[in-house]
Amino acid sequence: MTPGGNRGWLLRLVIAFGFAQAAVSMARPAVSYRALALGADERAVGVIAGVYALLPLFAAVPLGRRTDHGRCAPLLPTGVVLISAGCALSGVAGTLWAMALWSGVMGLGHLCFVIGAQSLVARRSAPHEQDRNFGHFTIGASLGQLAGPVAAGAGGAVALTSLWRIEKPGEVEPRRARGDRVPVRGILRARGVPAGLLISVAVLSATDILTAYLPVVGEHRGIDPAVVGLLLSLRAAATIACRLVLTPLLRLLGRTALLTVTCLLAALLCAAVALPLPVPVLALVLAALGFCLGVGQPLSMTTVVQAAPPAARSTALALRLTGNRLGQVAAPATAGLVAGAAGVAAPFVMLGALLLASAGVAVRTPAGPAAEGAAADTSARVPHERGRCGARRAR
Repeated sequence: MTPGGNRGWLLRLVIAFGFAQAAVSMARPAVSYRALALGADERAVGVIAGVYALLPLFAAVPLGRRTDHGRCAPLLPTGVVLISAGCALSGVAGTLWAMALWSGVMGLGHLCFVIGAQSLVARRSAPHEQDRNFGHFTIGASLGQLAGPVAAGAGGAVALTSLWRIEKPGEVEPRRARGDRVPVRGILRARGVPAGLLISVAVLSATDILTAYLPVVGEHRGIDPAVVGLLLSLRAAATIACRLVLTPLLRLLGRTALLTVTCLLAALLCAAVALPLPVPVLALVLAALGFCLGVGQPLSMTTVVQAAPPAARSTALALRLTGNRLGQVAAPATAGLVAGAAGVAAPFVMLGALLLASAGVAVRTPAGPAAEGAAADTSARVPHERGRCGARRAR
């Protein structure tokens, strides 16, 4: 599959991701509210939020291996169907156990979609395009989080139609032999992969707990659910704004400095959510937090893809998603315990500490092609030249 060229496929992928994410973004706070209505306490809300990531935790690496040796596209409609089923059945579940089960199905569908989509971006982007293309791809997630309450009903249908022939079978690289597989341990030892994993987990945990626990905070502080929805949409809108200006920010600061600064600021802002702030001030804090959190996900994708061996990029992305899902299991469950012991605002202090640790790790992440300015074009050409030389030697 040739990198670069016409980016119509990327626009269609962003549209599909936006509508799929809209369904998830509407369903997850709704699950929290429904759990509270059924008598769940803070611990139960944390457990239900964690189950969303439990099934994907075990499926990510096998799906990544499969994608390294085959097509990406079949995972996309599979993910959309599972997301739609999980959303619909969570809405009619009458017990906390049933809600947890369908929440897990929704999470599995989201994982299928994201592994397929991220692998497609990695394959179809030249190295110097990856920061930009992953940034544009994650705008789809932010659009879904912003428009979820409005667009979720039509999300599954639009997502499926946007995926029609997004990957042509003839463009797929031939399957590699099983003996060519790069061991998971080898991927994890590659410089930059562990840092990318930790940053991704920290940023996603912050977004996830904001989504699951802001309704609980609102309930305790007397904030209307509609206002809580607007606050979550504001956070998502700020994330979109960040990703729209990601390329100039990278040119200005470079990847390492940008990751470090935004993780540090996000740590302070997350801790500020724990304070009893007036709603207008809380809105400003969440907007700034959303902007800072917008950096971590796309840049951690690029960090992992560029650090991993070329034959194992989908598996590396799947390991990143495994770390994300592990964080989504552990963070809400831990948040539930912390909230039960120290109050509903305490999980945000915990998130601040996690983001602070990720800022320390971000200082040591590889700079990457996007931070190298004019050298980016050279770094993009060299692998292709090496590939052609290798092909001539093989012939």
